[in-house]
Amino acid sequence: MMKKRSSMNIGAAILFGIFGLLFFIIMVRFVTIQVTGEVDGKALTAEAAKKYIKGHILEAKRGSIYDNNGDVIAEDTSAYTLVAILDSQVTTDPKKPKHVTDPEKTAEILSEYIDMDKSEIYKKLNQKGENAPYQVEFGSAGRDISHQQMLEIKEEDLPGITFRKESKRFYPNGTFSSHLIGFAQKKDEESSETTGMMGVEKSFNDILSGTNGSVQYKSDVWGYLLPNSEEHVTPPKDGDDIYLTLDKKVQTFLEEAMSQVEKEYKPKKMFAIVSDPKTGKILAMTQRPTFHPDDREGLLNNWTNTIVEETFEPGSTFKSYSLAAAVNEGKFNPDELYESGKYYVDKVPQPIKDYNYGNGWGTISYLEGVQHSSNVAFANLLDKLGFETFGNYLNDFGFGKPTGVGLPNEAEGSILYHYPIEKYTTIFGQGTTVTPLQMIQAESAIANDGKMMKPYVISKVVDPNTNKVVKETKPEVAGNPITKESAQKTREYLETTVTSPEGTGARFALDDYRVSGKSGTAQIPDPATGRYKSGATNNYLFSFMGMAPADDPELIVYVGIQEPELKEGEIGSDPVAAVFKPVMQNSLKYLNIKPQEKVTLKKSSLPDVKDLSVKEAKAELEKAGVEPIILGKGSTVTKQSPPSGDKILEGERVIIKTDGETTLPDMTGWSIRDVFKVAGLTDLKLKVEGKGYVVKQSIKAGTKVKEGQALEVTFKTPQEQMEKKKE
Repeated sequence: MMKKRSSMNIGAAILFGIFGLLFFIIMVRFVTIQVTGEVDGKALTAEAAKKYIKGHILEAKRGSIYDNNGDVIAEDTSAYTLVAILDSQVTTDPKKPKHVTDPEKTAEILSEYIDMDKSEIYKKLNQKGENAPYQVEFGSAGRDISHQQMLEIKEEDLPGITFRKESKRFYPNGTFSSHLIGFAQKKDEESSETTGMMGVEKSFNDILSGTNGSVQYKSDVWGYLLPNSEEHVTPPKDGDDIYLTLDKKVQTFLEEAMSQVEKEYKPKKMFAIVSDPKTGKILAMTQRPTFHPDDREGLLNNWTNTIVEETFEPGSTFKSYSLAAAVNEGKFNPDELYESGKYYVDKVPQPIKDYNYGNGWGTISYLEGVQHSSNVAFANLLDKLGFETFGNYLNDFGFGKPTGVGLPNEAEGSILYHYPIEKYTTIFGQGTTVTPLQMIQAESAIANDGKMMKPYVISKVVDPNTNKVVKETKPEVAGNPITKESAQKTREYLETTVTSPEGTGARFALDDYRVSGKSGTAQIPDPATGRYKSGATNNYLFSFMGMAPADDPELIVYVGIQEPELKEGEIGSDPVAAVFKPVMQNSLKYLNIKPQEKVTLKKSSLPDVKDLSVKEAKAELEKAGVEPIILGKGSTVTKQSPPSGDKILEGERVIIKTDGETTLPDMTGWSIRDVFKVAGLTDLKLKVEGKGYVVKQSIKAGTKVKEGQALEVTFKTPQEQMEKKKE
């Protein structure tokens, strides 16, 4: 009995020792937790906060983008994300389930509303077990759901299906200066933040984004707000609004014209800018190919903002600045004569040629050279200016350096001005590369009486919470390359390229406003060969830089179209004019610029010189401002064309026939109208081939002709002549 009791005491002592040790361990653990507040390296307060302190982000509204008049270009609008709750613990009343109870039925109904197969939806909804998520989403298919679609899904009364309200970037104007505006979207499926991906949306993302706020509160185990618990709210700060210099109406005119020409001519590339030369504001700009910012359709065709980031050889539009430099230096005499056709640079075997195979138009005035866009005229002007002086003007006009417009990746261009031949080709726009923005900036000096205005697209930044202007852009003079008087004279000379019957800009004349400007046909480098493209009459960049009204320009419109598909008889100026004319005309009327009477070169009545001596007739016609062409070797005038009393233009050819033997003049470079005058007076049987200007006549100049004799005359457009020259 004593032995049994002794064994029991030993056993009790062991148990006491074990329980005492366990109690000691527990007490030590308890005290340690109390002192450190951590378990396994994790802070208990933080874990408790995770479980019982709930919260969510209060998303800041992204700033809107407006045009110059306050019309919306880009703004945030409400959108919804579809969410399915799978955790059954959220349901407290089985009659009113708050989680998905029938995955198959739910998947079937949702597949009718979102772009996802029923099987994929079911797979997401039918997740069970310990690793099953609390809730699931449906990727891009379940995002950006409209308010109307959200209401329709709610009407299906699907347990566990709910929505999270978010914002979506909306572009109400569709394709609208898309490469300038850019677009913004969520970074990825997990992100709730909208981020600018290109254009103004990206460049000014920090200004537009604002700062998110938050809400925190204490909850029960299911996440519901506990009674009497306090909410801690940090309010969001909405992003600032940006006002652009774009004018919605002018931009719409431009987009519509560009789309129509793109559809008709299918060019490789197009760009166009409308600017206010008095301030430097860009009122409209766009390009083709372009894209729709809502769905980015078309974006893969061209990510680059051509107007800002790409350079090109401008062609003859560059002659505007060369002319301005010569006028400013007093080296341009419009009445001085020179021999057109070819110009030889020292130690260079191949001459500089005018576009009509180097035939030129004989001895003509420098003003006629400008009207004909004669390369030889400008090569001679460079001799008058000097290499160094003209090089300084290139710098003064802002070429070879960014304009500082404030957009990313702005290109500088390259002034090719080392060897003599490069200097001669630069003066007529070949070899040297520029950006459309540089061209617009330089043109403003001619349009704005010598003051060159820096282009800009951001008008102001406004805090929407206070309506205070945070930042405002003021017009900035970028330089004064020419005087007021020189600018006015240059505009007058450039206007004659539009008003002269033989001017290369005749297609750009408007009914209600006088236009001053310069057309261009630029060769395009071929990366595959390292040479200029050839082999087709449309392998060029066709362009026109024009301002109106000519005497006091309110707008500059610059259009460039690369490799359009031209129909038979069309020239490169046709698609360019199809953009320029409606945009300039409609924009001026929209801006309430008073229409003008269509002005040509000093239109007047033709005097009657019949029966006068040749000497008297010639003097009378020159006094009237026209060019007399004498047929025959007689002493008295017997006929004239046009007849007396007709309205004529300054510089127009008037054909007079004498009473002597009739000889044929050299008609190279003449228009078809002038050729008909000759044929009418001589009663020749005229056969015409082609369009444009005379390149060949079957009867040589100076040859005696008789009535009824056949005369074949071949015409070619300037572009066809350039192509033939290269061949």
